This record gives sequence, structure tokens and C-alpha cells, in this order.
Amino acid sequence: MHHVNVDLKLLKTKKGDVIHIVVWHGNRRQVACLRTIKSSIQNLIKGVTQGFLYKMRLVYAHFPINCIISDGKSVEIRNFLGEKIVRRVNMLDGVTISESTGQKDELILQGNDINNVSQSGGFHEVVQQLEEPSLISLHMIAASIKNSCLVRNKDIRKFLDGIYVSEKTVVEELPEA
Repeated sequence: MHHVNVDLKLLKTKKGDVIHIVVWHGNRRQVACLRTIKSSIQNLIKGVTQGFLYKMRLVYAHFPINCIISDGKSVEIRNFLGEKIVRRVNMLDGVTISESTGQKDELILQGNDINNVSQSGGFHEVVQQLEEPSLISLHMIAASIKNSCLVRNKDIRKFLDGIYVSEKTVVEELPEA
């Protein structure tokens, strides 16, 4: 939020520490940015104290989607709609991916930064199973794992296969005070 001219003050009160955000003689756009700055600060505090956890479900009708997680930093998606293409999604900094132990076909993403967790597919690599290695291409996508498995050139009302976010929660709940 370096583009907004605001004053941030840490005030110590009897109830605890409070961050005071002030904009002086702000126009409508600058005043509207105050709520965004407030939400960003709240997400930073929530991420450090509790952490963010996204659960994603693998949904398929006929061809089972195979996900191979390598060292918690990347995932390979195979056999999406029976395609021979291997999709690799690398996690952004601070995000780990794992398979759910209680639920079949579920991926768990967790980290401290909500932006990195929600957009956990910084780079998307498509590897085609052909003889020529020159067909390997690296595409930058600012999307999540969900966008690496989009159904193209088919009726999306019929082909509902993909990887979808099923739950957004925190890693550990804070005790009630």
C-alpha cells in the first residue's frame, strides 16, 4: 500500500494495542483505500497468528485425476479428462501443499500469506508427452491450481471435471478470551 498517503500510528490503550489509520484531506478514492489497508493489516495479523488453510477437491466423472505432490512445493496433475498432458503447478513462497488424510481426492494448501495461498499457482508448466523436448513450455499464470484444469472446447455444463476450492479456513483456531 505504498501508493496511498496515509499515516499509521500504533496506539497503546488499556484494551491493548490499536493501529490508527489516518488520511488528511483525502478525496473519495483515498478514503476508499482506508478499508483496503485495514483489511490487509487484519489479514497479515491473522496469517501470522492463525495461518490460512484452503481445501481443494478433485472432481471427475470418468477419468480419475492423479495428483503427485513433490516435497510440498509443487504438484503434478495427470490424466485430466484423459489427456496425456502433465500439468505442474509450483507453490508460491510460504505455501505448502499436502494430501488430506481423512478425505479421498482432497488437497490441502496452507501458509501465512492469504495472497500466496489463494493464488498458489505462480507458474504453470505444461509438459507434453512427445519425443521432442523443445515442446516443453513455461507459461506464467496468476491463477490457482483450479485454473490449470479448465475444460476447454467442451460444454462446461456437461464437463464439470476439475479441481475446486471446497473450504477456506484457518490452520488453528484461537481460544476464546
